Amino acid sequence: MKKVLLSVLVAAALSTMAFAGVNDQTGCGLGSQIIKDDSSAVLLALQATTNGTSGNQTFGITSGTSGCKKVKFVMNDAAQEFVAGNMDQLAKEIAMGQGESVDTLAELLKIEDKAAFASALQYNYNSIYTSSKVEMSDVVTNISNVAI
Repeated sequence: MKKVLLSVLVAAALSTMAFAGVNDQTGCGLGSQIIKDDSSAVLLALQATTNGTSGNQTFGITSGTSGCKKVKFVMNDAAQEFVAGNMDQLAKEIAMGQGESVDTLAELLKIEDKAAFASALQYNYNSIYTSSKVEMSDVVTNISNVAI
């Protein structure tokens, strides 16, 4: 029973680290702030468990505290599907810095300042579309990286 409970706790702690920014292994949060030493698996487990308890890591991510980088948007399923279905048109409009597809993507991502979003995408066009054979998943990741 103890092993099951420990497994559940570790899994819960690790699943909250998707948007972590400080420590690549355990992420940001209270655990990473109070347990600075990450030289052993035990200390990493303590960091992760502390980060995942009481919602402190989630709070840190949404508020930009506890060593976490505040995320401006999360690429949701609708936005990913939109990018997948509109790769060519989106590439053209990002290169121009404006267009219906860019506006739609901003809407799907709940971006408030659409002009700044479009400008950031245009400025970082070569970082988003890294080759002529770039995959949709890479475009999605690259948009997330440059637009934050």
